[in-house]
Amino acid sequence: MNIVILSKGPKNYTTRRLQEAAVERGHNVRVINYAKCYVTLEKNNPVVVYNGEEVKNVDIVIPRIAQSLTKYGSSIVRQFEMQNVFTTASSIAIVRSRDKLRSMQLLSKAGIGIPKTVFARETAEFENVIERVGGSPVIIKVARGTHGNGVVLAETKKAAKAVMQAFYVEGVNFLVQEFIEESAGTDIRALVVNGKVVAAIERKSLDDDFRSNTHQGGVGRPVRLSDEEKRTAQKAARAMGLTVCGVDMMRSDRGPLVLEVNSSASIKTPELITKYDVAGQIIDYAVQAAKAGRRKDKIGA
Repeated sequence: MNIVILSKGPKNYTTRRLQEAAVERGHNVRVINYAKCYVTLEKNNPVVVYNGEEVKNVDIVIPRIAQSLTKYGSSIVRQFEMQNVFTTASSIAIVRSRDKLRSMQLLSKAGIGIPKTVFARETAEFENVIERVGGSPVIIKVARGTHGNGVVLAETKKAAKAVMQAFYVEGVNFLVQEFIEESAGTDIRALVVNGKVVAAIERKSLDDDFRSNTHQGGVGRPVRLSDEEKRTAQKAARAMGLTVCGVDMMRSDRGPLVLEVNSSASIKTPELITKYDVAGQIIDYAVQAAKAGRRKDKIGA
């Protein structure tokens, strides 16, 4: 099959591994920098152009869209969808997963455990917001952020009010979440492919940083998930309409709590630590799904 990987980083570990896995299985693969693509639109003729040439005869698109280019990258994915090309993540699911509030709303609606969360922008009722998530300490997040950036731990009510005041003055949308003390500095990344957890790691901060993200210096180790944790990861992926994704969870006294569902999750740490061929499983799924026919997004939000 003819596979296109949409990525700005051909040397990026995940992109490189996906390309290697596809070539090993006898497929034709191109890595295309979606930021350098453009589209032309006319009646019944959606076209994607890259390096001055139309991108034709594509069977599968694997999007690896950066957070900062979500809008443009998803529009390129959508153009391929207009050509009835199978994509491992739909354009709407990518956009949905990048909106922290939208994600939490959908996870909540699906009955999935999440930290208590308040979303706000221009409210000055700071004390009420803090109380609604159980009091300080609290986690305060910019509504759109990635790799642990734009996330603050406010250990006291005074500190929390100061952070929210700053966001309020700047007109920034933000989320306030309860602090899960029993899981501070530790979380789980579960990689889901076609409704199954194919690899899972526990990530832990190296110092006293409350963020466990490996981009912030955290380290990972293999972890065995409970049945409840597996079901939670699978359910979260379905709730977001993603068949290939990373689900980040925390272990709490009331069960697993989902923090995020990542539509372009890195497979580097999970592959290197678990030694599982995650890239190969993604390619095998994509080929099987493309042959079966394109699926429509059913989330409706």
